[in-house]
Amino acid sequence: MPKIWYTTIVILLFEVFMYKARRRIVLLVTDVVITALLICLSIFIIPPVTGKSPTEGAAVFAWTLVAILLCTLLIIGQQITNKANASIEQTALYSGETALLSEFIERIRFCYSLDDFYAIVADVLENKADCSVLYIDCEKNYVLYNSPDKITCDKETMDTLAQNFPLSWKSGFFFIGENLGIVTNAKTARGFFLSNNGHHMYVFCRYTHLFDAVIYPQLFEEFCRFQNRTKTISDLSEIASLSKEWEQLADTQRSFLPPTMPKLDKLEVAAYFRPLVNVSGDYYSVLPIDKDKTLLMLGDVSGKGLAAALVMGLVMNTVKILEDKDDLVAMVRAVDKAIKGMKLQDKYTVLFIGIVDTSKMTIRYINASMSDPLIITRAPEGYRIKPLSSNCSLVGIIDIPDVEVAEQRLFRGDVILMASDGVSEVMDDKGVELGTTDLYTNTIKSSASKSPKEFIDDVVNLVLSYNGDKKLRDDVTMMVAKVER
Repeated sequence: MPKIWYTTIVILLFEVFMYKARRRIVLLVTDVVITALLICLSIFIIPPVTGKSPTEGAAVFAWTLVAILLCTLLIIGQQITNKANASIEQTALYSGETALLSEFIERIRFCYSLDDFYAIVADVLENKADCSVLYIDCEKNYVLYNSPDKITCDKETMDTLAQNFPLSWKSGFFFIGENLGIVTNAKTARGFFLSNNGHHMYVFCRYTHLFDAVIYPQLFEEFCRFQNRTKTISDLSEIASLSKEWEQLADTQRSFLPPTMPKLDKLEVAAYFRPLVNVSGDYYSVLPIDKDKTLLMLGDVSGKGLAAALVMGLVMNTVKILEDKDDLVAMVRAVDKAIKGMKLQDKYTVLFIGIVDTSKMTIRYINASMSDPLIITRAPEGYRIKPLSSNCSLVGIIDIPDVEVAEQRLFRGDVILMASDGVSEVMDDKGVELGTTDLYTNTIKSSASKSPKEFIDDVVNLVLSYNGDKKLRDDVTMMVAKVER
C-alpha cells in the first residue's frame, strides 16, 4: 500500500477517536436509533390501532400514543447523549497526551505566584510532556521564563517570534508551524502559544497534533485567570510594600520633629501635628539658645507627599546645623538657598521664625508669608489679639529682598499661637473658613487662660467639629508658647 494512503487511513482513524468526532458519532447513533424506533412505531402501532376503516377517535389515539412515545424516546436519547458526551469528554481530557495539559490546567488553577507557575511548567510541560516553553512579557520585551534547550534559548527564535507576534497580537490560543508562523491546522503544528495582556507563552511540542482540541479553550481560560490572579496579588503586595515604605518614611519624618517639648524657664510650649497623609510638608521646632532665649519655628512646604517631606527635612536640618541662631535673616537666607539648590522648581515654604527672650520680654521674628501667627494678650477689657504680620516673601522660589526682623513686646501670661493654614482654612458646609469667624476668635480668646496643651485641645476640637464629618483637606499643625506669670 502506498505510504500516502497509509498516512491518510491513520489520520482518519485518529480523527474518529478525537473528542468532537466521538460526540458527532454519539449524536448520529442516537438519531439513527430514534429514527428506527419511529419507523417501527409507524409500522407496528398505527396500522393495528386504526384498522382498515379507522374511526376518527382511533386515529387520534394512535397519533397521540406515537407522540408520547416519541417525546419519551427524545428525553431518553438526550440523557444517553449527555452521559455519553460526559464520558467522552472525561476520556478525552484525562487520557493519552491530552491528560498532560489537563494536569497542567489543574495545577495552575491553584497557583498564586510566578515562581510556583515556573515550577509547574518545569514539572508538567518539560519533564512529563517533553515540551519546551518560552514565556515573554512583550510590553517590557523581557523573557520571564525559557526552557534550557536550543529552540527557546536561540536568539533567532526569539527575534522571529517577536516579528511574527508583536505586542499588539490579539488574545487567544494559536498554533505554530515549522517556520514559527501561524498554522490553522493543529495536525501540522509543532506547538501552540497563548496570548493575553501583552504576555505570550509559547509551547513547542512535536506531537501537538495528539492533544485533543477541546483542551485549548480551557487552557487559555485558566491561563488568563492565573494572570489576573497573580496581577491582583502583585498589586496588593506592592501596595502593602509601598504602605510599609511610606510608614517608614513617615517615621523618619517624625524623627525631625521634637519628640517632646523641652523644659524651659518662664516659657511653656506645646505642639500638635496631624498630617493629611502619611507624610507632610508641615514642620515645627523648638530650640533653646540660652537660659533666656528660645527659637520657635513653624512652617509649611508647598504641595503634599514625598517632595514636600524632603523639603521639610531639608529646612529642619538647615536650621538645626546653623551655629548662630540669633541671626534670623541669615537663617531665612540659608533655608532659601538650600531649597533652591534642590532645583524642584515648584517647591517653596512659608515659615515663621521667632526668638522669645523671657529676660527682655520680647519676641523677635520673621514671618515669611505665614497667615496665622498671633499673640493673645490680656487687656483690661479681656483678651485681645495682636497679629505677627508677614514681613518676608515666600522662601525657596523667588529672590528675597532685604529682610527686616520685627519685634513685639511680651507680657506675663501672653500666648503665642503659630498654626498652618490647615487650621484657619477649614470650611463648614457653607464653605465659610474657620479663621474668618467670630467662633474662632472667641475660642482662642477664651482658651488663652489655659495651659498650651489645653489651648491646643480646644482649637483641635473646634477644627474637627467645624469641619463636620468631612475628611480634612490639609495638614493640621500648631505650636503654642505661653509666657509664664
